Amino acid sequence: MRQEQSSSDEEDVAQIQGMCLIFLRECPSGALHLHEFKKIFGVQSRSPEDSLFLETIFRSFDTNQDNTLDFIEYVAALNLILRGNLEDHLKWSFKMYDRDGNGKLDRNEILHKIKLQKSEVGLTPSQICDRIFDLVDNNNDGEITLTEFMEGAKKDQWLMDLLNLDVNTSGWVTQNCRKLP
Repeated sequence: MRQEQSSSDEEDVAQIQGMCLIFLRECPSGALHLHEFKKIFGVQSRSPEDSLFLETIFRSFDTNQDNTLDFIEYVAALNLILRGNLEDHLKWSFKMYDRDGNGKLDRNEILHKIKLQKSEVGLTPSQICDRIFDLVDNNNDGEITLTEFMEGAKKDQWLMDLLNLDVNTSGWVTQNCRKLP
């Protein structure tokens, strides 16, 4: 078991190193702009939803909000995506939903994010939003805090499955990142 974990860690480190080489090749200045980020992940020719999803990812990692990712922000992002635990991923997912950055999610933020996802649960975005608030908004104040979000996601499998696109982003990154030549 320990050897399997070590092998997995080595693969993660190799992936991060490969993606860092891409960063250095694409951004010799040390600043990665959104259009370069999209180029690295090959999103320019994809759907508007993919493009907007990548913009949301980019903005969530631009911690100093200067519209670029420096090398440290980029490595921190890769580490979170590829090696972060469930709690780290849920915090990041919450941050991606929290468009205004006030630390609480309202219905508009949830609806916006749901509309970006390709959900196959047989419910309208409004019905999904209502169900999320029924499950997670413990004090019924019309806003979801980080604590409510994390506790709700951990205790409800339907909600965890719905959030899976954000929580399991490592597969998406690995699949969509351009290969080194």
